[in-house]
Amino acid sequence: MILTIIFGAATIAVVLWEAFETVVLPRRVVRPFRLTVLVYRGTWAPWKAIARRFNKDKSRETFLSFFGPLSLLILFAVWAALIIIGFGLLYFSSSAADSTHPTFETCLYLSGTTMFTLGLGDVIPHNWPERVLAVIESGLGFGFLALILSYLPVIYQAFSRREVNIVLLDARAGSPPTAAELLHRHSGTSGAVALEQTLRDWEHSSAEILESHVSYPAVSYFRSQHTNESWLAALTAILDTCALLLSCIENSSTRQARLTFAMCRHTVVDLAQLFGEAPPASLPDRLPQPVFERLRSALTESGFALRQDRESLAKLSMLRSMYEPYLDALSHYLYMQVPPWILATEIVDNWRTSAWGRISGLALAVSNVPDDHTD
Repeated sequence: MILTIIFGAATIAVVLWEAFETVVLPRRVVRPFRLTVLVYRGTWAPWKAIARRFNKDKSRETFLSFFGPLSLLILFAVWAALIIIGFGLLYFSSSAADSTHPTFETCLYLSGTTMFTLGLGDVIPHNWPERVLAVIESGLGFGFLALILSYLPVIYQAFSRREVNIVLLDARAGSPPTAAELLHRHSGTSGAVALEQTLRDWEHSSAEILESHVSYPAVSYFRSQHTNESWLAALTAILDTCALLLSCIENSSTRQARLTFAMCRHTVVDLAQLFGEAPPASLPDRLPQPVFERLRSALTESGFALRQDRESLAKLSMLRSMYEPYLDALSHYLYMQVPPWILATEIVDNWRTSAWGRISGLALAVSNVPDDHTD
C-alpha cells in the first residue's frame, strides 16, 4: 500500500512539474526525461508517417497543420488523465482500512468527478484523508483549467507574430522566399536601403522566433497559412542572402548582414538542439556549380556583381557550413521544405493570386504588374 501512495504522489508531482516547466517557466528545459517530450515525439512520428502517404502537397500540408493545435489538446488530456490516476491511487490507498473498501475503478471515478468539479454525489469520500484529497484535487482542477486558458493565448500570440513577419516577406522575397528573389527585388540605390531595413527587421524577427519557440516549443509545429511558406523557409532565405552579402557581393548592407546572419544562425542552431536533432555529417549540395552560375547570371542582370575568386567562394562555403546542416536537421524533423537559392521556374507570389483570380484570369493580369525595385 505504501508503494501505491508513493506511485500516486509521484505521478501527480511529475505532471505538476511538467505543467510548470511547459507553461509557466519561460526558458529552455534540459533534462534527460520529460513527459511532454515523450508525448510530442510519440505522436509526431506517426503523424509524419501518415503525412508521407499523401501525394498532393496541399493535402499533406493541411494534414500536418492539424498537429500543432491537436497536440496541445492531447498534451492537456494526458496531463489530466495522469492527475486523475494519481489521485485515484491515493484514494484507493487511503480507503484500504475502510470497511466499505471501494474498487480502484470506483476511486478513479471519484477522482475524475472531483478533478472536473462535477459534484454528482453518488461516490463520496468516507474518511478524513479522502476528504482532504478531494479538496486538494478540486482546487487543482480549477488551477489546471486556468493554466490551459492562460497558455493558449500565449501560444497563438507567438504564432501570430511569427506569421506576420513571414507574410511581409512574401512581396519582398517571393513564394517561397529565396535569396535570389530577395536580392533581385532590392537592386538599385533605393533597393539597398530597403534591403538593409529588411535584414534589420529579420534580425528582430529571428530573435522573436528563437525566444518564443524555445519557451513554447509547441509553436514550432504550427504551420503557416500557405503551403509554400514556413518560418524555416524564411530563415533559410535570409541566411542565404546574408551569406552572399558577406562573401561575394559588395553592398552597403554588409554590417547589418553580419548581425542578421549571427541572429538567424543562433536561432536555427538552438532550435535544432532543442529538438535533439544533430546536424548530419554530410548532406546534398544546395548550391552546385550549375545553380551557382544561374544565380550569378540572375543577380548580374539585377545589377549585382558576384565575386568568384577563390577567397570569396571559400568564405561562402564556410558560411554555408555554419547553418545548412542545422537547417537540414530541422527540415527532416519538422517535415518542412528548405527553399533553393534560386527557383528553377518563376512562381506567382501568393499576394498576386486568389481563388477568384484564378477562376476569372485576374491573377494573370496582376502578375504583370512590374516590381518597383530599380532607381
